[in-house]
Amino acid sequence: MTAVDDSTPQHADNETMLGRAELDDLEAILSVANTDPDEIEHAVKDNADAIFTWDYSLQRPQLRKLYEKAKTGQWNATTDLDWDTDVDVEQVVSGDQVAIAAGIDPGLYDDTVIGHWDDKQWLDYGIQNRKWTLSQFLHGEQGALLCTAKITETVPWYDAKLYASTQTIDEARHVEVFHRYIDEKLDGGFQVNAHLRMLLDDIIQDSRWDMTYLGMQVMVEGLALAAFGFMHQMTEEPLLKKMLRYVMSDEARHVAFGVLSLKEVYDGMTDAEMKDRQEFAFEAAIRMRDRFLSQEVWEKHGVNPRDVVPLVLKDPTRDLFQMMLFSKIVPNCKKLGLLDRNDQWLRRRFEEMNVIQFEDWEDTGSEYIKFELDAEAPDAVARGQEASEASGRPPTEGPAD
Repeated sequence: MTAVDDSTPQHADNETMLGRAELDDLEAILSVANTDPDEIEHAVKDNADAIFTWDYSLQRPQLRKLYEKAKTGQWNATTDLDWDTDVDVEQVVSGDQVAIAAGIDPGLYDDTVIGHWDDKQWLDYGIQNRKWTLSQFLHGEQGALLCTAKITETVPWYDAKLYASTQTIDEARHVEVFHRYIDEKLDGGFQVNAHLRMLLDDIIQDSRWDMTYLGMQVMVEGLALAAFGFMHQMTEEPLLKKMLRYVMSDEARHVAFGVLSLKEVYDGMTDAEMKDRQEFAFEAAIRMRDRFLSQEVWEKHGVNPRDVVPLVLKDPTRDLFQMMLFSKIVPNCKKLGLLDRNDQWLRRRFEEMNVIQFEDWEDTGSEYIKFELDAEAPDAVARGQEASEASGRPPTEGPAD
């Protein structure tokens, strides 16, 4: 009889972490919805101490390099983007929606509840889905704005405070450009998705400064970097393409900041402490996966999400898109030691999610150092892409075709 190792911390079950026993319980997932679609203001308790440090010496050269790069990599959302660009939304979406994999191939649904839709209805779905996708990017960027302001207060290291202050202005700029694009080019967007809001609430509420890093810098920003890269590669709309390219140059720095900062901390943590971080990373991954079901778009078209989401999940294009969103998160979690601590708990959970295949892709910290620190933003993203294509490595700006 094999002895039980009582020294290994016991992880919480799905019911405790997620509020449901099964990861793919669609009824439970779709029951999470906005109760007030007209909500304007949302208050969350920020349980954290503001930390002063009187040690102003240079302790972490890599973070100082990021800070210097951030100072020279600033761009102006008003003057560096051509807001006079005419965006024909119908033409753009009709050309993009299948390629981006955020749209649906109507041929797969001939015998379903949406099988009777004509070309105009599918086009309208694509337009609304584009509005919804960019709206969630917008809301996520506001979450990053608040989280980075919190990191500036709570991280105990001087060099990290300096860099976080530059990310705060980066995030403000991202909120600005996504809102302006949605408002001026798409004529308005969608309220924040309930799953995304739950995740942002959790990140803000946690009192531990490294959890803000993990939740926002590694998980949310890591997924955003992959999603932005996917859309950037697929769309031919020039204003959106250039806007995403600028944003990705910033985001690559942000994720690298999180990975470089947390590596030092997590290397010295106990198994019990790492258990909490593994569970937090897993919860964040599931919340982000759940939000991409875009149930609000179906509801806007008078379709019950419960009737159509099971069909959408069988779409191989959509399944590939969902997996590729984790192409940044999984290698970064491996770099931080989260995958294999505590009997490989997070590795096994990522195997359940069918995303573990990305573990050997280059982590964003190493990738950024290789392609970004000695390059000029925003062209660094393109140079990183060219270098990765030449070497066969995963691209800096997102998932490969």
